[in-house]
Amino acid sequence: MMNRFFLRLVLLFLLLTSLLALSPMQRKDGDLRPTSVSGDGKILRRAKRGWMWNQFYLMEEYTASEYQYVGKLHSNMDRGDGTVRYILTGEGAGTIFQIDEKSGDLHATKKLDREEKAFYTLRVKAVSTRTNRSLEPETEFVIKIHDINDNEPKFSKAIYTASVPEMSSVGTSVLEVTAMDADDASYGNSAKLVYSILQGQPYFSVEPDTGWIKIALPDMDREVREQYQVVIQAKDMAGQMGGLSGTTTVNISLTDVNDSPPRFSYSSYQLSALESAQIGSVVGRIKAKDGDEGENADMEYDIVDGDGRDIFSIYTDRITQEGVVTLKKKLDYEQQRVYTVKVEVCNTNVDPRFLSFGPFKDTATVKILTQDVDEPPVFSQSQYVIEVQEDTLKGMVIGRVTAWDPDSTHHPVKYSIDKHTNRDRFFHIDVSDGSITALQSLDRESSKWHNISVLATEINNPQQMSRAPVLIKVLDVNDNAPEFAMYYETFVCENLIQTISATDMDEPLDGHKFMFSLSFSNPNFTVLDNEDNTARILTRRSGFNRHELSAYYLPVVISDNDYPAQTSTSTLTIRVCGCDRSGNMRSCSVEALVLPAGLSTGALVAVLLCIILLLMIVVLFSALKKQRRKKTLIMSKEDVRDNVVSYNDEGGGEEDTQAFDIGTLRHPETMESSKQRRDIIPEMLFSYHRPSPTAECTDVRDFINCRLEENNADPSAPPYDSLATYAFEGSGSIAESLSSLESSATDGDHEYEFLSSWGPQFKKLADMYIGKDNC
Repeated sequence: MMNRFFLRLVLLFLLLTSLLALSPMQRKDGDLRPTSVSGDGKILRRAKRGWMWNQFYLMEEYTASEYQYVGKLHSNMDRGDGTVRYILTGEGAGTIFQIDEKSGDLHATKKLDREEKAFYTLRVKAVSTRTNRSLEPETEFVIKIHDINDNEPKFSKAIYTASVPEMSSVGTSVLEVTAMDADDASYGNSAKLVYSILQGQPYFSVEPDTGWIKIALPDMDREVREQYQVVIQAKDMAGQMGGLSGTTTVNISLTDVNDSPPRFSYSSYQLSALESAQIGSVVGRIKAKDGDEGENADMEYDIVDGDGRDIFSIYTDRITQEGVVTLKKKLDYEQQRVYTVKVEVCNTNVDPRFLSFGPFKDTATVKILTQDVDEPPVFSQSQYVIEVQEDTLKGMVIGRVTAWDPDSTHHPVKYSIDKHTNRDRFFHIDVSDGSITALQSLDRESSKWHNISVLATEINNPQQMSRAPVLIKVLDVNDNAPEFAMYYETFVCENLIQTISATDMDEPLDGHKFMFSLSFSNPNFTVLDNEDNTARILTRRSGFNRHELSAYYLPVVISDNDYPAQTSTSTLTIRVCGCDRSGNMRSCSVEALVLPAGLSTGALVAVLLCIILLLMIVVLFSALKKQRRKKTLIMSKEDVRDNVVSYNDEGGGEEDTQAFDIGTLRHPETMESSKQRRDIIPEMLFSYHRPSPTAECTDVRDFINCRLEENNADPSAPPYDSLATYAFEGSGSIAESLSSLESSATDGDHEYEFLSSWGPQFKKLADMYIGKDNC
């Protein structure tokens, strides 16, 4: 009720103002008018104005039942006798605004909203009711809408999100919120806003004029509380009673700073590890607590003291921020069962502003227990090397391995050889004492090394087994005689024949020393030892004749200087070859002996070349003679042809009806236009077309000329001067076709009774056709 009463008071005030603003629009003729005197003494009078008014004002959101009165329009030409009619045009004329044509009273017929349209521009003119002519020029006026406080403030967002570092000082700005009021800010206080905080005290405050939210409480700790919800109100009318308001919510979170040092939850931890754990395996994890997050919670662990500092190491798991304890050396339960280390943790990123909160590091003691496991036997050596002479007798012990149980129980151990490494069963090992014996004779020249694997297994627990490689080296014994290093086959042509050498499979410590000699005295050759493991073969005479004896076999004795001495006899083959005066060998083959003495190698090559040349001449002559005997294609001088291509193929027997027939040229009228050779696929760029021979081309010569003209005009003809001849079978048999393709569709005109008289051979055929005919 109070708002309605207030609205009516404002409306009444506006109406009075508009009425007072209207000056009399018409003066009587007797009214005094301002006058003035010109420079020449004439009296000047001010001319009357036909229309005279100020702007009209209307109250928005008018809710009365009657039309809202705007004002009265009156012309000085109106005598009140009904001869003047007022016409209204412009924005909203006739719909929003209506005028009394006789009196000029202007009313608003609808409720207006200033936020939709703030003013309207209209035009009015006075016309005579008799002549319908304008009495005065058309005049424009404006109707403005007075604003009332009918719009509440609205924020741009319903919910804001903001963040501010924890431990920020009082007055630190967080976020600015802004509200908008659709009312007229230039008229009254309808759009003047004041901000206040409804929820979020005493942690935050807001500036009334700007909407800036600020920290209101010092040392706000994220680890205590991280999220805050603040409600901000914006109220118009400068915050006075009766104003409209709007609210928004601001969610504020405190961001982390490194203000919390890491701390272990306990002063000591206990871990355990099996003594069989491998190096690098994880023993356990420990973790310190840090209230910060992100990089502010990054920690680094380190072992700073303790008797297990050299046995264990620790690193930081970057995902979980745990300290991972790992094994750096092998554990031995029998040697030490408990280890103690001191672990220190610290932040990697320290903020100097918060050093006063305490040291950003902490320490804890970690006790690590070694757990006993049943370990496999341990060999005295990781690898054994045994040397044995190759003449060692079977069954002799060549070496020994030793293994024991490292556990405190000291279970007995048995030995064995991995069968995969002793497939030939050269060796045997004693189960109880680990002594290795040779089961076969060893030959260094066959195999210098033998590699076997010895297994040691606990008798009480066969699953506990260890393996050790045993390398057996076979030492050399002089049991091989020296022999020629290679196969020698030399020739004799002068005193020095050949230098020979020897090889021995044995390897004496002092190296080889070979001696060469002949097994018996030879009248033709002798051996001269060079004393450097080589020897020279020399002739004892000259004048060897290959016609008498083409080859000599010289037995050579080779011995070494090792103990016991080994000797072998090798045979050297010496061939007698033909040499020139300079001593160069000319021929040494057996075939050369049958040649004449005066025929040299060059002469023999010349003879062979002559024979080959004669053979080539004979072959060429035969080919030319055969070519001359070929018959020409043209058999008659009357046949006029330029180039005839002949295909010398065997043909297709009875099916080959496309062979060349000279009768084709004799009878051109029987030629079929579309036949081609079946054995030749012509390559043409255009589709082949051959017109039928004309009737006037009856002579062979005329036929050829006609065909020549057709080929010249044919785009598919060969690009050279040739006569393409296409043979054909003929015009057909006088018996016509035997095919049934052109037969009558029905066989009703034929009688097959005669088939029954042909005998039993045609009985089946007669039954088929006679039966069909009866049907």
